[in-house]
Amino acid sequence: MADPPPLSSVTRKVIWRLLPFMMLLYLVNYVDRANVGYAATRMNSELGLSAAAFGLGAGIFYLGYMLFEVPSNILLHKVGARIWIARILITWGFVSGLTSLVQGPVSFYLVRILLGVAEAGFYPGMILYLTYWLPRRPRVFATSLFVLAIPLSNVVAAPISLPMVAQPHIFGITGWRFMFLAECIPAIVLGVVTLFWLTSRPEQATWLSRPEKEVLGAALDAEAAETTRTVRHSVASALRSRRVLALASVYFGINFGLVALIFFLPQILTSFKQQYGASYSPLQLGLLTALPYLVSIPVMLAWGWHSRRTGEATWHVALPMFVGGISTSAALYMSSPPLAIAAISVTAAAVFCAIPVFWQLPSEFLTGTAAAAAIALINTIGVSSNFVGPYLMGWLRDSTGSFRPGMFVIAGFMVLGGILALALRRATGQPIPEPTERTLLASSAPGLEFTTEETR
Repeated sequence: MADPPPLSSVTRKVIWRLLPFMMLLYLVNYVDRANVGYAATRMNSELGLSAAAFGLGAGIFYLGYMLFEVPSNILLHKVGARIWIARILITWGFVSGLTSLVQGPVSFYLVRILLGVAEAGFYPGMILYLTYWLPRRPRVFATSLFVLAIPLSNVVAAPISLPMVAQPHIFGITGWRFMFLAECIPAIVLGVVTLFWLTSRPEQATWLSRPEKEVLGAALDAEAAETTRTVRHSVASALRSRRVLALASVYFGINFGLVALIFFLPQILTSFKQQYGASYSPLQLGLLTALPYLVSIPVMLAWGWHSRRTGEATWHVALPMFVGGISTSAALYMSSPPLAIAAISVTAAAVFCAIPVFWQLPSEFLTGTAAAAAIALINTIGVSSNFVGPYLMGWLRDSTGSFRPGMFVIAGFMVLGGILALALRRATGQPIPEPTERTLLASSAPGLEFTTEETR
């Protein structure tokens, strides 16, 4: 009888099969979510939007997103990722294209709400999907790869989108309207491809051999059994859990760091003309917008690798939040544009270092439908910062004539989130158990004993 394959080779095969396609989906998702920030450089004047009105429209996306997040994730768990993710992609693609038709603030707000409803559940659904396929330790690496799509989307999209936006007309319509039409097409096409490419569960994978399914299933079942033995995990108890709510508050702080980057970075760079006397062409603006994201890619991968190697999670979330808070508050006080962009790049790297490690924490004590609901709730509360933040930042910009006050608010929430992560750990002794080597690698074949260590 042939020896069963090692778990490490099976998880490596899963990662190479799933992650490239998942990254592509998330890249397209973030292009369609963030391109409103590129459009703002021309759209705001054409539609008569103030900075506060634009901030409200940018943030109101998350109102629909939050309302439908938890039910969307539960439906994904019930009907399967393949069908549900395809549905999300196709509907958000069509709604994103409708942004090209807006005529004023009211229609802008309406389309943004509908886009949030259409996209609801995609990101937490993908995080949940990884828990179906990978044990904790390799999942840290896989999540880092997945989140890598956020900076990659801006590296790719900014140099393309901003020159399009700058065009007076493309095929008879203004450049920013054409951008929305062009960039909605990949989501619709990939939604159809998802139906044929994505596999909902390991047991349905025709590209895994039977021994590979058994090895992977043994590891995942043992991990789930250990979680079940140590923690209550009904949907109701998960949604009431103070630990879940505390983690959601930490994620709220992390997401506040994304506000300036996603929606206001092009406008912040444009404001350098007033602050430093520096002006940029559309292509230069696109390249400078992409730079912080480009810098963050190797840093994020190295940070995720270090967290995976050490098995430590909490400090790998808190420390980047502290660094990001400092760099955010200092960015617009630098003496030159290169120094300001360097500080913004540190902020970007800090945010993207914290995100993938953070998402390993909920699955340490939740499985099944409870995990689906809790991950969605954490994401819902976390992204509510993106509802409040853009409007607040736009209002402060209109009130003060500067982006500095808004950057200070973002920095404050990031630092508070880092403090909360550490306080949560100290208050309960070890509230977020870090994975150990034995936890995830001991079960390399059916029948082998699977053990776990709650503390190191």
